[in-house]
Amino acid sequence: MHNEDWFEHSVLDRIEEVVERAVELGQAPGVVAAVARGDQVHVATAGVMVVGGPPMRRDTLFRISSITKPMTAAVVLSLVDAGLLQLDEPVDDLLPELADRRVLVRPDGPLEETVPARRPITVRDLLTFTWGFGMEGAMFMALEPWPIFTATMERHLSTFGPPQPDSMPDPDTWMAHLGELPLLAQPGERWLYQTGSQVLGVLAARAVDAPYSEVMQQRLLGPLGMHDTGFHATNTSRLSTAYENRDGRLEVSDPSDGQWSHPPAFPDGSGGLVSSVDDMVAFGRMLLRGGSPVLRPATAAEMTRNQLTPVQQANVWPGFSFLDGRGWGYGLSILDDGRYTWEGGLGTNWSNIPSQDLTVVVLTQRAADETGMPAVCDAVLTVARAGA
Repeated sequence: MHNEDWFEHSVLDRIEEVVERAVELGQAPGVVAAVARGDQVHVATAGVMVVGGPPMRRDTLFRISSITKPMTAAVVLSLVDAGLLQLDEPVDDLLPELADRRVLVRPDGPLEETVPARRPITVRDLLTFTWGFGMEGAMFMALEPWPIFTATMERHLSTFGPPQPDSMPDPDTWMAHLGELPLLAQPGERWLYQTGSQVLGVLAARAVDAPYSEVMQQRLLGPLGMHDTGFHATNTSRLSTAYENRDGRLEVSDPSDGQWSHPPAFPDGSGGLVSSVDDMVAFGRMLLRGGSPVLRPATAAEMTRNQLTPVQQANVWPGFSFLDGRGWGYGLSILDDGRYTWEGGLGTNWSNIPSQDLTVVVLTQRAADETGMPAVCDAVLTVARAGA
């Protein structure tokens, strides 16, 4: 496909080369990448869906993990636009499990050593990940597991780690278990990763009295024609096999008939979606054109600007590099040059660059490891930005 006039052909050729080279170097068994501007899209594919199996295709499905977060934020913000939720209202009525919170004296301390929360949790707190509960780096570097970490594992919350659809209970049970635990920080005090998006999915479902998968279909996927996106693959023959590096070896972490082959008990608004490159582009283009038909322009603008106060930004606990040099909007990170982006730890990356009207999506099926994400994610973005 070389009939585009919006990039130099040499740039598109270079993207094809980068994707092919990534597979040759063993960064991932396969890659699907897209660069888009306006209504024009260029897609490059390379490698295979599973080692020894069929080639990657444009319509291959990937577990997009944390890129679910901005999609969940968009769903919730659409409910705000519709008047079904208010940003600064407490969530206690819809989420009574989170009323009258206690807060740990020390995040690594005993669960019994708590103080009262100074105020209720709001919808905005959940959207900005400042509601008081979530992952932070030090909990993964501790010599002994923190009590709060152990407590989440015992309750099958799957909130301090990668998505685990098969291990999570139904939303009401999940919320009840979460409600048994104290917060790690006072509401509004600190940015903490992940759990806020999981709670937002439950909040959205309760706001319209429907399963979150249906709410997402009605508010986001349907309006944008994102027919490939959902909390499981309806056609597992299109789902790539997921891999991770273990002791220097590439090993299967989830086969095509694994955890994403059937509807989960808990539609995880933080990391549960599978999607395709064209659906990801559709989501990115929606935000770049001002939110239509999902969000009001002012709402889309708020979603994609830094929402953290200087105090909140300074209070990010050390040991978590996600926000190094970045801000946080609603469900996505904001860079100083205006780019907003997020990545999925199972090997996917999405970025919008408003100054260039550019959407870049890179999908692989190899999870991040100690070296970071597959290098092809940054390499495609670099080539696209330089040529745009």
